[in-house]
Amino acid sequence: MQSKGTLLVTGGAGYIGSHTVKHLLANHERIVVLDNLVFGHREALPLDRMTFIQGDMSDAPLIEKLFTEHQPEAVLHFAAFAFVGESVENPLKYYRNNFAAPLTVLEAMQKHGTKRFIFSSTCATYGNPVSIPMDETHPQEPVNPYGESKFMLERVLKDCDRAFGLKSVFLRYFNASGCDLEGEIGEDHAPESHLIPRILMAATGEIESLTVFGTDYPTPDGTCIRDYIHVQDLAKAHALALDYLRNGGESTAVNLGTGRGFSVKEIIATAEAVTGKTIPVSYGPRRAGDPPELVANPAKAKALLGWEAELKEPRQHIESAWKWMTGPRKGRYSC
Repeated sequence: MQSKGTLLVTGGAGYIGSHTVKHLLANHERIVVLDNLVFGHREALPLDRMTFIQGDMSDAPLIEKLFTEHQPEAVLHFAAFAFVGESVENPLKYYRNNFAAPLTVLEAMQKHGTKRFIFSSTCATYGNPVSIPMDETHPQEPVNPYGESKFMLERVLKDCDRAFGLKSVFLRYFNASGCDLEGEIGEDHAPESHLIPRILMAATGEIESLTVFGTDYPTPDGTCIRDYIHVQDLAKAHALALDYLRNGGESTAVNLGTGRGFSVKEIIATAEAVTGKTIPVSYGPRRAGDPPELVANPAKAKALLGWEAELKEPRQHIESAWKWMTGPRKGRYSC
C-alpha cells in the first residue's frame, strides 16, 4: 500500500459524510472537508483535527486553489441532493448539483493527477427491481432524476478511467439509517424524509404523526420492505474502498446492504419497543415509484473489500438514533 496522503471529502459535514470523516480520523487520515452547508452542519465536524472549507464544488477557482494547496491523493464524494420527490418536481436542480457540479472536481483531479475517487452512489440507479436480492449486475434503469443523476456520474467516471486512468468505486447504498454509536453526531436533515428519524420525531411530538404510504403492497403486512444499513457500517465501507484503490484495485461498483429486508410496520413496532412510546400513525396512498421490496445482495462487498455489515438489526439502528435524538440533537436544530 502506498503512504497516506490528504483526502478531500466533499459533503463531509452531511449525514453519511460526517460519520465517515469521524471513522477516517480514527484511522489517522489527513482530511480536508469541502461543504457548502446547505444541508451539512459545521458542528458535526471536529474542526481542530482537520481542515474545513466552506464552499461549493462547482466553484472552479476555489477547487483549483484547494487542489494546489492540499494536493489530495483521493476524493470521497458525498455532496448531493437526495430528495426523490423534489428531484421529480425540479430535475434541473438535481442534474446541476449531482451531475454537473462534480465535473469541476473531476477536472481538477485530471489536472493535478489525483487518481482515486470513492463515490457515494445509490441503489436508486437500479430503478424498479427485476429480482430480489439485487446484485451489481442488476439492470440500471432509474425511475427518477435523483437516481438518474447518480447513474450519469457513474458513467462519466467510467469514461474518466478509460481516458486518464481515474480509478473509482461506486458504493451503491440501500437505506442508510442509524447514528454514531457514541452519540456524538447523527442524522439531522431539514426537512427530514427518512423513515426512522420521522418515526422518532413522531415519538417526541416534533411531528403530529407518521404517514405510512401504502398498505396494499404484495408483502406479508402490506407495507414496503427495505434493507437498512447502519451509517457506521457505511463509513467503514468507504475506508475499505479507499484501501482497495490504494492497493491497486480497478474501478468497480459495490452494493452496501445487509441482505435482509424489514417492512415499515416492523420498523414502527421496533421503535415502539425501543422508545416505550406508541407511535401515532396515519395511512396514505402509495407514493409513485416506491417498489414493494428493495434488498441488497452484499456478497461482492465481502469478497472484494472484506466488508460485511456488523449492525444488522433494526433495533440497533433505532437505539443509536434515539440516543442521538434525545441527547445532542435535542433542541439544537429545527426540523
